[in-house]
Amino acid sequence: MKRMFLGATIALAALTAAGAAEAKGCIKGAIVGGIAGHYAGHHGLMGAAAGCAIGRHRANSRSRQMDQQQMGSQAQPVSAR
Repeated sequence: MKRMFLGATIALAALTAAGAAEAKGCIKGAIVGGIAGHYAGHHGLMGAAAGCAIGRHRANSRSRQMDQQQMGSQAQPVSAR
C-alpha cells in the first residue's frame, strides 16, 4: 500500500512539473495502469508509468485525428450549381 501511495505521489509531482498540457491522457492512464499493475503482481508503479505513456499516446493520436478531420472539412471545395 505504501508503494502505491509513493507511486501516486511521484506521478502527481511529475504531472505538476510537466504542466497540464503535457499530461493530457496521462492521469487516467496512470490510474488504470497502476491498479492493473498492482493486481498483476504488485507492480503498481510500473503499471502507472506504462499507463501514463499509453494514455498520452492515445490522447495525442486522438488530437491529431481531430485536427485532420477539421482540416479536411475546411479544405473541401464548394461546388457551383
